[in-house]
Amino acid sequence: MSHKTITISLPKSIPNRKNKKKNQKIARTRRQRGYNWEDTLVKRFNALQNWKAFRLGSPSIALPDVLVVNTLKSIIFTIEAKSGTSTSLPVPADQIERCQKWINTFDIYKERKVVLAFKFLSKKRLGQGKYESRELREFYKIWDNSLKVTDCVCTYDGTIFAKINGKREKMNLIEYPMPFKTKYTPSA
Repeated sequence: MSHKTITISLPKSIPNRKNKKKNQKIARTRRQRGYNWEDTLVKRFNALQNWKAFRLGSPSIALPDVLVVNTLKSIIFTIEAKSGTSTSLPVPADQIERCQKWINTFDIYKERKVVLAFKFLSKKRLGQGKYESRELREFYKIWDNSLKVTDCVCTYDGTIFAKINGKREKMNLIEYPMPFKTKYTPSA
């Protein structure tokens, strides 16, 4: 009776599996931060008289992060919310465009604005799993509809830059005074 030897090569996926799980955890943490920031904004508006705010869903549905209305004052906002531990937070142009489409749809409102809401967390990411303490900062910038929509980025000091052909160009977006108390918004 002869025995056949079968050689099976096991894929070297153990390290890749660890990296995949780590990357999934990082992505989940980022999504959770985003959800928490959106939820905070909704709760802040809903705590005010005459304001109503709603989270509209995930980015895969092409909706703004938050829709805010005040029917008494005839105001509607769409908010694109960004939060993180880095020194700059980017906003892709398509997210600004989808916010504009929503406010332009509701032309019954007299005041219609796209607001970019940035939250720089009180810890700054230095590297993988390494952070240092810093001051928490929030900025609320009104998108200027006279500008061509482009990718943009907000820095920790509240400066907004357009990202055009890989270069940063300073933008002068107005800081919107929110009707609720914010954690920290430095004066310009």
